[in-house]
Amino acid sequence: MSVKPTGAVRTLDPDDVLVTKTNTDDVIVYANETFLRITGYTEDEILGQTHQLIKHPEMPRGLAAHLNAMVNDGHEMLVYVPQLAKDGATFWLLAHSTPSYDAHGRLVGDHSNDRAPHPDAVAEASAFYAQLLAEERRHADPEAGKAASSRLCDELLQAKGMTFEEWVWSITKGRGE
Repeated sequence: MSVKPTGAVRTLDPDDVLVTKTNTDDVIVYANETFLRITGYTEDEILGQTHQLIKHPEMPRGLAAHLNAMVNDGHEMLVYVPQLAKDGATFWLLAHSTPSYDAHGRLVGDHSNDRAPHPDAVAEASAFYAQLLAEERRHADPEAGKAASSRLCDELLQAKGMTFEEWVWSITKGRGE
């Protein structure tokens, strides 16, 4: 199923908390009722699918690869993410993802608690992501575009003197998120 953005924007209520759990292959094994309501998917439609199902085309692939590597390395992360609902509506999340381990300390996936982001932070994240997407689109080869976008991300953050995580915190602080 390939959903295209419609241009409609869905906002979350301040009390909404979207929760998902995935395995190490990014397959969704749990989604709470709020997640299902916001995305428009049923539990049967979402369980067993990867997060690619709700991946928005405005999320830079180079950055997505970096974030997936962080999760697979067992790192906690905070990130602004545009998502795509079943009906094509766009919604933004401030996603907080933590690694999940089994009783033997082995990484088995991640647990994400996502909230409504502040509109000013979304505007900043969207502008930053647009730069990365423009770089990706300059390349005919998708893998070259992803690599170029990742390099540009590193360069832009280095110019700010920040890691990605520090940048996320910098646009989050003081906004009540």
